[in-house]
Amino acid sequence: MTSPVTIVITGASDGIGAVAARALAGPEVDLVVVGRSARKLAPVAADTGATALTADFARLDEVRSLARRIREHVGKIDILMNNAGGTFAPRLRTADGHEPNFQINHLAPFLLTNLLRDRLVAAHGALVLNTSSIGNLFGRIDLDDLDYRRRHPFEMRAYGSSKLMNILFTRGIARRWVGDGIVSAAVHPGPVATSFGRDSRFVGLLYRTPLRHLAAITPEQGAAPLIELARRGADPAINGVYFSRHRAHGPENRQAHDPRLIDGLWALSADLVGLD
Repeated sequence: MTSPVTIVITGASDGIGAVAARALAGPEVDLVVVGRSARKLAPVAADTGATALTADFARLDEVRSLARRIREHVGKIDILMNNAGGTFAPRLRTADGHEPNFQINHLAPFLLTNLLRDRLVAAHGALVLNTSSIGNLFGRIDLDDLDYRRRHPFEMRAYGSSKLMNILFTRGIARRWVGDGIVSAAVHPGPVATSFGRDSRFVGLLYRTPLRHLAAITPEQGAAPLIELARRGADPAINGVYFSRHRAHGPENRQAHDPRLIDGLWALSADLVGLD
């Protein structure tokens, strides 16, 4: 008897994460959905039969607790979809003292994925899928100032940098964990009309009005490339690849392939979250 496919999706309470959860659910799937709000997660869990877990990625202790709860529930993870995130006012700081785009979009999924590594290895062929953005083009990684202690944190630059980090993290996994049978890809889902930007005054001006529909695609359209990649699973052909929607090798920041930045970001991130 084959064991169920185990899928973990963060940012699953609404938008593309909720659409992906509903599309990937099934009798042969052990689905875990993660979100910040138990109330918003409840209908997704009811529709899919998923296990619902809550965590606020602005608090790294909650990410550690989330990893423990996932580990208690599953013995392996076939697909980990790191989809939680958004754009945030960089003048604010998280409970851990970090710039919020940096922590919520990068440090938190970096920590969660590392804490779940043995469950990914146990699948004997796992996929880590990181939701990035075309906004990576506006980013700039400074290994001496990841947290914007010295630089002025313009919001779109801070957001874009965090989305560039998603790609660098993807390539770090591809470089470091390929021997474990773990494949990783990053994907830009497109300009999706969801609650993205709800914590940002700048982006929220657009995304909280009907104007978002003039330039944005539906959550169903945005989720389509994530669903397609999830169904491919641990395909070596997509390892380390950044997709712009369905197209491989989408437009990338020139820093996205720099091995010094790939390794440097990994090492500094591991130090910041207390990984050995």
